[in-house]
Amino acid sequence: MSHSGTYDVTTKTCGPNGSIRHEEYLHDANAGLKIALELCKTTKVKHPKITYADLYQLAGVATVDITRGPTIDFALGRKDSSVCPREGCLPNAKKGVLNLRDIFYWIGLSDKDIVALSSGHTLERAHLERSGFESRWTRVPLKFDNSYFVLL
Repeated sequence: MSHSGTYDVTTKTCGPNGSIRHEEYLHDANAGLKIALELCKTTKVKHPKITYADLYQLAGVATVDITRGPTIDFALGRKDSSVCPREGCLPNAKKGVLNLRDIFYWIGLSDKDIVALSSGHTLERAHLERSGFESRWTRVPLKFDNSYFVLL
């Protein structure tokens, strides 16, 4: 839920800055994220000093940990922003690999970076009512494994 994939290396804007809690969650590519944002609110209320940016990153770190993935170093310090990326900064899953490249090359990502970034979506599954797709990305969607990378 971090949306690191929206970071623009040229302008040094967007990315994991907590802005998704504003109108960014309404973007087509973010369908369904309102549910996750609501779940994070409970933690934010209990720990008001943590920024939304850090909270959302920490949620990703916790997800990898819970699914028995590798340990990810985490440090606090991200600043919240209300500056949201423009609609269309994230790929449209219906448009395939060329759309991934169109979207992510302009912010400085290589094909290898795109694969690594996209792998975050392999945990859990796609929900029809949220994304327009109904499927699992891996055989056991709540267990961290390398099957996504092996398939590629």
